Amino acid sequence: MEFYRSAAAKEAGLPFSEAVRVGDLLYLSGALGNVPGRLELVPGGLVAETHQTMRNIERVLRDNGLTLDDVFKCTVMLADMADWPAFNKIYTTYFKPDRLPARSAFGAGGLALGATVELECCAYAGKK
Repeated sequence: MEFYRSAAAKEAGLPFSEAVRVGDLLYLSGALGNVPGRLELVPGGLVAETHQTMRNIERVLRDNGLTLDDVFKCTVMLADMADWPAFNKIYTTYFKPDRLPARSAFGAGGLALGATVELECCAYAGKK
Protein backbone atom coordinates (compact mmCIF):
# COMPACT_ATOMS: atom_id res chain seq x y z
CA MET A 1 0.00 0.00 0.00
CA GLU A 2 1.31 3.47 -0.93
CA PHE A 3 0.09 6.80 0.43
CA TYR A 4 0.34 9.97 -1.67
CA ARG A 5 0.41 13.50 -0.19
CA SER A 6 1.74 16.37 -2.27
CA ALA A 7 4.02 18.97 -0.71
CA ALA A 8 1.19 21.50 -1.08
CA ALA A 9 -1.22 19.24 0.84
CA LYS A 10 1.35 18.76 3.60
CA GLU A 11 1.93 22.52 3.83
CA ALA A 12 -1.81 23.15 4.02
CA GLY A 13 -1.97 20.68 6.91
CA LEU A 14 -4.60 18.47 5.30
CA PRO A 15 -5.26 15.53 7.65
CA PHE A 16 -5.54 12.89 4.93
CA SER A 17 -3.74 11.44 1.93
CA GLU A 18 -4.80 12.76 -1.47
CA ALA A 19 -4.66 9.20 -2.79
CA VAL A 20 -3.82 5.69 -1.67
CA ARG A 21 -2.65 2.96 -4.04
CA VAL A 22 -3.69 -0.57 -3.13
CA GLY A 23 -2.48 -3.08 -5.66
CA ASP A 24 -3.69 -2.01 -9.10
CA LEU A 25 -6.18 0.53 -7.75
CA LEU A 26 -5.72 4.19 -6.83
CA TYR A 27 -8.31 5.61 -4.45
CA LEU A 28 -8.52 9.40 -4.54
CA SER A 29 -9.86 11.36 -1.60
CA GLY A 30 -12.78 13.66 -2.27
CA ALA A 31 -11.57 16.67 -4.23
CA LEU A 32 -12.91 20.20 -3.95
CA GLY A 33 -12.53 23.25 -6.14
CA ASN A 34 -9.88 24.70 -3.88
CA VAL A 35 -6.79 26.63 -4.89
CA PRO A 36 -4.05 23.95 -4.81
CA GLY A 37 -2.25 23.96 -1.47
CA ARG A 38 -4.69 26.41 0.09
CA LEU A 39 -7.81 25.98 2.13
CA GLU A 40 -9.87 28.34 0.00
CA LEU A 41 -12.21 27.73 -2.89
CA VAL A 42 -11.74 29.36 -6.26
CA PRO A 43 -14.23 32.19 -6.73
CA GLY A 44 -17.15 31.75 -9.11
CA GLY A 45 -19.43 29.15 -7.53
CA LEU A 46 -20.36 25.81 -9.04
CA VAL A 47 -18.92 26.32 -12.53
CA ALA A 48 -15.50 27.52 -11.35
CA GLU A 49 -15.39 24.97 -8.52
CA THR A 50 -16.25 22.08 -10.84
CA HIS A 51 -13.50 22.99 -13.30
CA GLN A 52 -10.98 23.39 -10.45
CA THR A 53 -12.10 20.12 -8.88
CA MET A 54 -11.43 18.32 -12.16
CA ARG A 55 -8.01 20.01 -12.49
CA ASN A 56 -7.18 18.99 -8.92
CA ILE A 57 -8.11 15.39 -9.71
CA GLU A 58 -6.06 15.47 -12.92
CA ARG A 59 -3.04 16.68 -10.91
CA VAL A 60 -3.27 13.83 -8.40
CA LEU A 61 -3.72 11.32 -11.21
CA ARG A 62 -0.77 12.78 -13.17
CA ASP A 63 1.44 12.72 -10.06
CA ASN A 64 0.65 9.01 -9.86
CA GLY A 65 1.31 8.31 -13.55
CA LEU A 66 -2.37 8.20 -14.54
CA THR A 67 -4.96 10.23 -16.46
CA LEU A 68 -8.72 10.60 -16.44
CA ASP A 69 -8.82 7.68 -18.89
CA ASP A 70 -7.87 5.46 -15.94
CA VAL A 71 -10.81 6.54 -13.76
CA PHE A 72 -13.50 3.88 -13.52
CA LYS A 73 -15.73 5.13 -10.66
CA CYS A 74 -16.73 8.54 -9.30
CA THR A 75 -18.89 9.64 -6.42
CA VAL A 76 -20.37 13.12 -6.74
CA MET A 77 -21.51 15.15 -3.75
CA LEU A 78 -23.46 18.33 -4.46
CA ALA A 79 -24.49 20.91 -1.89
CA ASP A 80 -27.63 21.48 -3.98
CA MET A 81 -29.00 18.75 -6.25
CA ALA A 82 -30.56 21.49 -8.39
CA ASP A 83 -26.97 21.99 -9.65
CA TRP A 84 -26.98 18.48 -11.16
CA PRO A 85 -27.53 19.59 -14.81
CA ALA A 86 -24.90 22.36 -14.62
CA PHE A 87 -22.40 19.99 -12.99
CA ASN A 88 -22.99 17.28 -15.61
CA LYS A 89 -22.48 19.75 -18.45
CA ILE A 90 -18.95 20.47 -17.18
CA TYR A 91 -18.08 17.01 -15.83
CA THR A 92 -18.74 15.24 -19.12
CA THR A 93 -16.27 17.48 -21.00
CA TYR A 94 -13.39 15.98 -19.01
CA PHE A 95 -14.02 12.38 -20.10
CA LYS A 96 -14.11 10.74 -23.51
CA PRO A 97 -17.71 9.87 -24.43
CA ASP A 98 -16.90 6.14 -24.54
CA ARG A 99 -14.97 6.22 -21.23
CA LEU A 100 -17.46 7.74 -18.78
CA PRO A 101 -16.82 6.25 -15.33
CA ALA A 102 -19.50 4.45 -13.35
CA ARG A 103 -20.94 7.03 -10.97
CA SER A 104 -23.08 7.71 -7.93
CA ALA A 105 -24.30 11.09 -6.75
CA PHE A 106 -26.05 12.53 -3.74
CA GLY A 107 -26.92 15.81 -2.14
CA ALA A 108 -24.88 16.76 0.91
CA GLY A 109 -26.01 19.01 3.75
CA GLY A 110 -22.56 20.53 4.03
CA LEU A 111 -19.24 20.11 2.25
CA ALA A 112 -15.79 21.12 3.47
CA LEU A 113 -14.93 24.81 3.03
CA GLY A 114 -18.56 25.48 2.09
CA ALA A 115 -17.96 23.92 -1.33
CA THR A 116 -20.75 23.39 -3.85
CA VAL A 117 -19.23 20.15 -5.20
CA GLU A 118 -16.94 17.35 -4.05
CA LEU A 119 -15.80 14.49 -6.27
CA GLU A 120 -14.21 11.21 -5.21
CA CYS A 121 -12.67 8.87 -7.79
CA CYS A 122 -11.10 5.45 -8.16
CA ALA A 123 -8.65 4.69 -10.95
CA TYR A 124 -7.03 1.59 -12.38
CA ALA A 125 -3.28 1.80 -11.83
CA GLY A 126 -2.27 -1.55 -13.32
CA LYS A 127 0.11 -2.07 -16.18
CA LYS A 128 -0.85 -0.45 -19.46
